[in-house]
Amino acid sequence: MIVVMEAGATEEQIQSVIDRLVALDFSVHRSTGVVHTVLGGVGPEAAVDPVDFKVLDGVKDCFPIMSPYKLASRHFKPGGTVVDFGKVQIGGNAVVVMAGPCSVESEAQIQASAEAVVRAGARFIRGGAFKPRSSPYSFQGLGEPGLKLLRKAADAHQLLVVSEVMDQTQISVMEDYVDLLQVGARNMQNFNLLRELGRSRRPVLLKRGISATIEELLLSAEYILSGGNYNLILCERGIRTFESYTRNTMDISAIPVVKKLSHLPIVADPSHGTGRRDQVIPMARAAVAAGADGLIVEVHPDPDRARSDGAQSLYPEQFAELMRQLALIAQAVARTV
Repeated sequence: MIVVMEAGATEEQIQSVIDRLVALDFSVHRSTGVVHTVLGGVGPEAAVDPVDFKVLDGVKDCFPIMSPYKLASRHFKPGGTVVDFGKVQIGGNAVVVMAGPCSVESEAQIQASAEAVVRAGARFIRGGAFKPRSSPYSFQGLGEPGLKLLRKAADAHQLLVVSEVMDQTQISVMEDYVDLLQVGARNMQNFNLLRELGRSRRPVLLKRGISATIEELLLSAEYILSGGNYNLILCERGIRTFESYTRNTMDISAIPVVKKLSHLPIVADPSHGTGRRDQVIPMARAAVAAGADGLIVEVHPDPDRARSDGAQSLYPEQFAELMRQLALIAQAVARTV
């Protein structure tokens, strides 16, 4: 149920509507726009007539939400969400780029990575300290010591940090070091983790699962939003199809679809989307042209010796060229980098 208040509705009128919804067993989520306050009620819509709310003082309109995802729906926040990190905003006019290695391997490696990506124009450094790997014998990350190295490199170069959280027990540790908590594709439907992230006030980057539909992605987002954490960014990172030439199939069409269905910003991950270094730059360009609010790209100072995902990591000079090209594409679609 969506209740749109009149422009200039008083706080008393808004609270009266909230109290009415709560009395009918709705949980209420408030979104304050430039002109209107919107109240999203999640509960037994079938038993409620929207007309009963339309006649209340201060109410402009009321209508049910037909989609299964209520809070992630564009109806809840028509103007779109901007996730604010202070000096950086995702979901605004600027296309924000996050870049760095798949894994934090050493202090020298992460410092060199930070220096390279900030010089090219990235605003976040990415790097995994806890790594979900298909094989138990593969490098699993450095853990908390890796987070400390990541934070140190970011602070030295005035960057923000994005890193993957794999388990709800890691959240409290990671909040000390990380500005944006990344949920990987394997955990998109780890509902216990999503519920805990809903209680966190740290922004979350939610990646689409390798076999997930767009509706399933938005329903996973709903878990985080329903917990009260509205600082949420979606990520298209490719899906598994019958094609075997690339690691995944990069679903560029998902970007404008999500933009239509949801108010949440969306970024693209062309590194995991293709798994091939030679495909990362073309897919990154396409994602920005399609409306992505940002990119997350793997960059390594020596990809041939990377302990994970070297084949899809850009060399620093390739990343610098990508950023130059993105500035031109962003300008063509009335955005900046």
